[in-house]
Amino acid sequence: MSKIRKDWNDIKINDSWAIFKIMSEFVEGYDRMAKIGPCISVFGSARTLPENKYYQLGVEVSELLAKGGYGVITGGGPGIMEAGNRGAQKGGGKSVGLNIDLPFEQNHNPYIDQEHNLEFDYFFVRKVIFVKYAQGFVILPGGFGTLDELFEALTLIQTKKINERPVVLIGKEYWQGLVQWIEDVMLNTEQNISPKDMDFFKVVDTADEAYRYIDDFYKSHALSPNF
Repeated sequence: MSKIRKDWNDIKINDSWAIFKIMSEFVEGYDRMAKIGPCISVFGSARTLPENKYYQLGVEVSELLAKGGYGVITGGGPGIMEAGNRGAQKGGGKSVGLNIDLPFEQNHNPYIDQEHNLEFDYFFVRKVIFVKYAQGFVILPGGFGTLDELFEALTLIQTKKINERPVVLIGKEYWQGLVQWIEDVMLNTEQNISPKDMDFFKVVDTADEAYRYIDDFYKSHALSPNF
Protein backbone atom coordinates (compact mmCIF):
# COMPACT_ATOMS: atom_id res chain seq x y z
CA MET A 1 0.00 0.00 0.00
CA SER A 2 1.41 3.41 -0.94
CA LYS A 3 2.16 5.97 1.76
CA ILE A 4 -0.45 8.33 0.28
CA ARG A 5 -3.14 5.61 0.43
CA LYS A 6 -2.17 4.66 4.00
CA ASP A 7 -2.27 8.28 5.16
CA TRP A 8 -5.69 8.72 3.55
CA ASN A 9 -7.05 5.60 5.24
CA ASP A 10 -5.83 6.93 8.60
CA ILE A 11 -7.63 10.22 7.94
CA LYS A 12 -10.88 8.40 7.16
CA ILE A 13 -10.62 6.41 10.39
CA ASN A 14 -10.15 9.61 12.38
CA ASP A 15 -13.07 11.21 10.54
CA SER A 16 -15.42 8.42 11.59
CA TRP A 17 -14.59 8.98 15.26
CA ALA A 18 -15.16 12.72 14.81
CA ILE A 19 -18.85 11.99 14.17
CA PHE A 20 -19.36 11.36 17.88
CA LYS A 21 -17.87 14.75 18.79
CA ILE A 22 -20.07 16.42 16.17
CA MET A 23 -23.15 14.65 17.54
CA SER A 24 -22.32 15.70 21.08
CA GLU A 25 -22.06 19.36 20.04
CA PHE A 26 -25.46 19.20 18.35
CA VAL A 27 -27.08 17.45 21.34
CA GLU A 28 -25.69 19.90 23.89
CA GLY A 29 -26.50 22.91 21.71
CA TYR A 30 -30.07 21.81 21.05
CA ASP A 31 -30.67 20.92 24.68
CA ARG A 32 -29.40 24.19 26.10
CA MET A 33 -30.83 26.53 23.47
CA ALA A 34 -34.32 25.01 23.54
CA LYS A 35 -34.71 26.23 27.13
CA ILE A 36 -33.89 29.87 26.42
CA GLY A 37 -36.91 31.05 24.44
CA PRO A 38 -37.20 33.35 21.41
CA CYS A 39 -33.92 34.95 20.38
CA ILE A 40 -32.48 37.20 17.70
CA SER A 41 -29.04 36.44 16.23
CA VAL A 42 -26.82 39.52 16.00
CA PHE A 43 -23.89 39.35 13.57
CA GLY A 44 -20.99 41.71 12.90
CA SER A 45 -17.24 42.14 12.94
CA ALA A 46 -15.04 40.92 15.78
CA ARG A 47 -12.68 43.84 15.02
CA THR A 48 -15.09 46.69 15.75
CA LEU A 49 -13.88 48.81 18.69
CA PRO A 50 -16.17 50.16 21.44
CA GLU A 51 -15.75 53.75 20.23
CA ASN A 52 -17.03 52.81 16.75
CA LYS A 53 -20.57 53.97 15.93
CA TYR A 54 -21.55 50.48 14.84
CA TYR A 55 -20.52 49.04 18.21
CA GLN A 56 -22.81 51.58 19.84
CA LEU A 57 -25.63 50.63 17.47
CA GLY A 58 -25.07 46.99 18.38
CA VAL A 59 -25.52 47.81 22.06
CA GLU A 60 -28.60 49.92 21.37
CA VAL A 61 -30.45 47.44 19.17
CA SER A 62 -29.67 44.53 21.49
CA GLU A 63 -30.91 46.48 24.50
CA LEU A 64 -34.17 47.20 22.66
CA LEU A 65 -34.53 43.53 21.70
CA ALA A 66 -33.93 42.43 25.29
CA LYS A 67 -36.50 44.89 26.63
CA GLY A 68 -38.91 43.59 24.00
CA GLY A 69 -38.61 40.05 25.34
CA TYR A 70 -36.05 38.56 22.96
CA GLY A 71 -32.83 36.88 23.93
CA VAL A 72 -29.73 37.89 21.96
CA ILE A 73 -27.42 35.33 20.34
CA THR A 74 -23.92 36.32 19.22
CA GLY A 75 -20.72 34.54 18.33
CA GLY A 76 -19.48 35.31 21.83
CA GLY A 77 -16.33 37.19 20.83
CA PRO A 78 -15.28 40.85 20.85
CA GLY A 79 -16.43 43.69 18.61
CA ILE A 80 -20.06 43.67 17.48
CA MET A 81 -20.58 40.37 19.28
CA GLU A 82 -19.55 41.96 22.56
CA ALA A 83 -21.85 44.90 21.80
CA GLY A 84 -24.77 42.51 21.27
CA ASN A 85 -24.22 40.69 24.55
CA ARG A 86 -23.60 43.94 26.38
CA GLY A 87 -26.86 45.41 25.13
CA ALA A 88 -28.76 42.24 26.03
CA GLN A 89 -27.57 42.38 29.63
CA LYS A 90 -28.19 46.12 29.78
CA GLY A 91 -31.78 45.50 28.69
CA GLY A 92 -32.29 42.73 31.25
CA GLY A 93 -32.59 39.99 28.64
CA LYS A 94 -30.89 36.68 28.01
CA SER A 95 -27.39 37.04 26.60
CA VAL A 96 -26.16 34.01 24.64
CA GLY A 97 -22.66 33.40 23.26
CA LEU A 98 -21.77 30.67 20.76
CA ASN A 99 -18.01 30.61 21.08
CA ILE A 100 -15.40 29.13 18.76
CA ASP A 101 -11.63 29.47 18.56
CA LEU A 102 -11.04 31.87 15.65
CA PRO A 103 -8.61 34.70 14.83
CA PHE A 104 -9.71 37.90 16.64
CA GLU A 105 -12.14 35.78 18.74
CA GLN A 106 -9.79 34.01 21.12
CA ASN A 107 -11.80 34.57 24.30
CA HIS A 108 -15.48 35.03 25.03
CA ASN A 109 -16.59 38.50 26.00
CA PRO A 110 -17.61 39.30 29.61
CA TYR A 111 -21.25 40.13 28.82
CA ILE A 112 -22.48 36.58 28.17
CA ASP A 113 -24.70 34.95 30.79
CA GLN A 114 -22.65 32.19 32.38
CA GLU A 115 -25.41 29.63 31.86
CA HIS A 116 -25.77 30.65 28.20
CA ASN A 117 -22.11 30.42 27.23
CA LEU A 118 -21.64 27.58 24.70
CA GLU A 119 -18.36 26.35 23.22
CA PHE A 120 -17.98 24.81 19.75
CA ASP A 121 -15.17 23.13 17.84
CA TYR A 122 -17.07 22.90 14.57
CA PHE A 123 -18.04 26.00 12.63
CA PHE A 124 -20.93 24.29 10.83
CA VAL A 125 -22.52 23.08 14.09
CA ARG A 126 -22.33 26.60 15.46
CA LYS A 127 -24.00 27.99 12.33
CA VAL A 128 -26.88 25.54 12.68
CA ILE A 129 -27.48 26.73 16.25
CA PHE A 130 -27.35 30.37 15.12
CA VAL A 131 -30.18 29.69 12.67
CA LYS A 132 -32.32 27.08 14.43
CA TYR A 133 -33.17 29.20 17.47
CA ALA A 134 -33.26 32.63 15.80
CA GLN A 135 -36.52 34.47 15.29
CA GLY A 136 -34.64 37.03 13.22
CA PHE A 137 -31.23 38.28 12.20
CA VAL A 138 -29.61 41.65 12.81
CA ILE A 139 -26.57 42.25 10.61
CA LEU A 140 -24.11 45.00 11.47
CA PRO A 141 -20.98 45.79 9.44
CA GLY A 142 -18.47 42.96 9.28
CA GLY A 143 -16.21 40.91 7.06
CA PHE A 144 -16.29 37.53 5.34
CA GLY A 145 -17.81 35.75 8.34
CA THR A 146 -20.63 38.29 8.64
CA LEU A 147 -21.41 37.99 4.92
CA ASP A 148 -21.38 34.21 5.26
CA GLU A 149 -23.95 34.40 8.06
CA LEU A 150 -26.08 36.93 6.16
CA PHE A 151 -26.26 34.88 2.97
CA GLU A 152 -26.77 31.65 4.92
CA ALA A 153 -29.93 33.14 6.43
CA LEU A 154 -31.12 34.56 3.10
CA THR A 155 -30.50 31.28 1.27
CA LEU A 156 -32.45 29.26 3.83
CA ILE A 157 -35.37 31.70 3.65
CA GLN A 158 -35.28 31.81 -0.17
CA THR A 159 -35.29 28.01 -0.45
CA LYS A 160 -37.96 27.69 2.28
CA LYS A 161 -35.72 25.52 4.44
CA ILE A 162 -36.71 27.81 7.28
CA ASN A 163 -39.79 29.95 7.76
CA GLU A 164 -39.53 33.57 6.71
CA ARG A 165 -37.70 35.58 9.35
CA PRO A 166 -36.89 39.29 9.54
CA VAL A 167 -33.37 40.02 8.29
CA VAL A 168 -32.30 43.59 8.97
CA LEU A 169 -29.01 45.21 8.01
CA ILE A 170 -27.98 48.25 10.05
CA GLY A 171 -25.86 50.93 8.38
CA LYS A 172 -26.98 52.13 4.95
CA GLU A 173 -23.61 53.73 4.24
CA TYR A 174 -21.85 50.40 4.77
CA TRP A 175 -24.33 48.14 2.98
CA GLN A 176 -25.49 50.29 0.08
CA GLY A 177 -22.74 49.15 -2.32
CA LEU A 178 -23.49 45.48 -1.76
CA VAL A 179 -27.26 45.96 -1.99
CA GLN A 180 -26.89 47.98 -5.19
CA TRP A 181 -24.73 45.24 -6.73
CA ILE A 182 -27.27 42.58 -5.76
CA GLU A 183 -30.03 44.58 -7.45
CA ASP A 184 -28.07 45.71 -10.52
CA VAL A 185 -26.11 42.53 -11.29
CA MET A 186 -27.66 39.53 -9.54
CA LEU A 187 -31.26 40.60 -10.16
CA ASN A 188 -31.42 42.84 -13.25
CA THR A 189 -28.40 41.84 -15.34
CA GLU A 190 -27.95 38.12 -14.65
CA GLN A 191 -31.42 37.34 -13.24
CA ASN A 192 -29.92 34.97 -10.68
CA ILE A 193 -32.54 35.93 -8.10
CA SER A 194 -36.20 36.92 -8.29
CA PRO A 195 -37.55 40.42 -7.61
CA LYS A 196 -39.37 39.14 -4.51
CA ASP A 197 -36.03 37.97 -3.06
CA MET A 198 -35.15 41.62 -2.46
CA ASP A 199 -37.95 41.68 0.11
CA PHE A 200 -36.20 39.11 2.32
CA PHE A 201 -34.11 41.84 3.98
CA LYS A 202 -34.33 45.49 4.97
CA VAL A 203 -31.58 48.08 5.36
CA VAL A 204 -31.94 50.69 8.11
CA ASP A 205 -29.80 53.26 9.87
CA THR A 206 -30.96 53.22 13.47
CA ALA A 207 -31.43 50.70 16.26
CA ASP A 208 -35.04 51.82 16.69
CA GLU A 209 -35.83 51.14 13.02
CA ALA A 210 -34.28 47.67 13.28
CA TYR A 211 -36.24 46.81 16.41
CA ARG A 212 -39.53 48.09 15.02
CA TYR A 213 -39.03 46.07 11.81
CA ILE A 214 -38.64 42.87 13.85
CA ASP A 215 -41.41 43.72 16.31
CA ASP A 216 -43.85 44.60 13.51
CA PHE A 217 -43.09 41.29 11.78
CA TYR A 218 -44.15 39.33 14.86
CA LYS A 219 -47.45 41.14 15.14
CA SER A 220 -48.59 38.89 12.29
CA HIS A 221 -46.25 35.86 12.55
CA ALA A 222 -45.85 33.14 15.14
CA LEU A 223 -42.71 32.59 17.21
CA SER A 224 -41.23 29.12 16.73
CA PRO A 225 -37.86 27.37 16.28
CA ASN A 226 -36.63 26.77 12.74
CA PHE A 227 -36.62 23.18 11.40
